[in-house]
Amino acid sequence: MSDKKIIHTDAAPAAIGPYSQAVRVAVKDLVFCSGQIGLDPATGAMAEGVEAQARCALANLKAVLHAAGARLDDVVRTTVYLADMGDFARVNAIYQSYFDGAAPARAAVQAAGLRKGALVEVDAIAAVRG
Repeated sequence: MSDKKIIHTDAAPAAIGPYSQAVRVAVKDLVFCSGQIGLDPATGAMAEGVEAQARCALANLKAVLHAAGARLDDVVRTTVYLADMGDFARVNAIYQSYFDGAAPARAAVQAAGLRKGALVEVDAIAAVRG
């Protein structure tokens, strides 16, 4: 997406991970993706462990974006919900492998009681040209 501009200022703390301080985009359409967890869409079974759940959740997010005519490159904002913030580094490494270019703005929070006992959930907002 050529009109996606990563915003950085030294007047605020630098990003300390695979995310941007802000993303500015001229857009015709926004896609608001609900949180995706590590459920296998073919079986309905939850993936085993936080790393497998993170990969599955991000693959599910990618599939939802594709169905909406968007790609991971179109994502401008995500929220990562973790059942245990102690899993942050492992999930962050997997997250980074999915968002390997200009990373979207992001928040990561610990959340109790994710659906179906999930260990990780990811939602997103994508900006597409229409």
